[in-house]
Amino acid sequence: MSMKQNSDLRLAAYFGPGDIIPHCGEMSRNEIVRKLVEDIYRCGRIPPIGIDETVKAVLERESDGSTVIMDGLALPHARIEGLAEPRIAVATSERGVEWPGEESAVHVIFLLLIPQDKPALYLQILRALTTALKDDATLHTVSAMTNAGEIHRFFESGKAYLPRYITAADIMSRDFLTLKDTDTLQTCVDTFIKKHVSEVAVLDHDGDLKGVVRAGELLRVCLPEYLLWMSDLSPIANFEPFAQVLENERRTWLSEILVKEFPCVTPDTPAVQVAGEMTRFKSSKCYVREGGKLVGIVRLPKFLNKIFRE
Repeated sequence: MSMKQNSDLRLAAYFGPGDIIPHCGEMSRNEIVRKLVEDIYRCGRIPPIGIDETVKAVLERESDGSTVIMDGLALPHARIEGLAEPRIAVATSERGVEWPGEESAVHVIFLLLIPQDKPALYLQILRALTTALKDDATLHTVSAMTNAGEIHRFFESGKAYLPRYITAADIMSRDFLTLKDTDTLQTCVDTFIKKHVSEVAVLDHDGDLKGVVRAGELLRVCLPEYLLWMSDLSPIANFEPFAQVLENERRTWLSEILVKEFPCVTPDTPAVQVAGEMTRFKSSKCYVREGGKLVGIVRLPKFLNKIFRE
């Protein structure tokens, strides 16, 4: 049966008690992946490729980077061409399963097969799952449940709904650099060089996002537009304008070279609108602001990875 994707659809609609292995025992990660894939086939919800090919696709994705999305919770997955609807199977372990590349054991494993042509669905299911298993206590409660029916009822009765659309909050990174508007040009240049970045957010003394500084903007400071009107720049081949800026870099504040027009959205902005903002500004970053505060950054490579590959 085709399942409509909307805010009323529960995560539990994509799997039943027969897709759940409580207390998976001494199995390894690879053994669990194979067992869950085999269960998907056994329940008659067969992907268009064979069991071995499906297991290989899941483990190849796992080799690209661990799919542990929070302590104790893993979401091994693969995108399958020709698959009509998502396929989910679940395993739990109160004792915990060693997961390659992770220091802590995993207690709940959701194996997810996603249709290749539904790029947002992985992120929608991810949001529903992390909403349902919102903390360590809830995760422990689920891993300690004694049978498949009990586990399925937990997800049926909980708040694990698929969101209507993915948002900036679903795709943003919370790890980012910032500078202060009272920092100097010298500090900015040092940051660009040492951190290998070309753009940094700038905050005021209250921590509010005021703008960004870009390496390209520094070049415009060094080579003002009137110089670029010259067809021959050989008379300044010794970088004299750069030397002048260098002389004043300790006395030039970032507030003087701040870019105040840049892509900026709120956490609940639809992801497609985030893409539109980056396109409109011809930028590879979009800043996510809440109440004036910078809470995340959407970076184009990560955005593309989440939509097309992850």
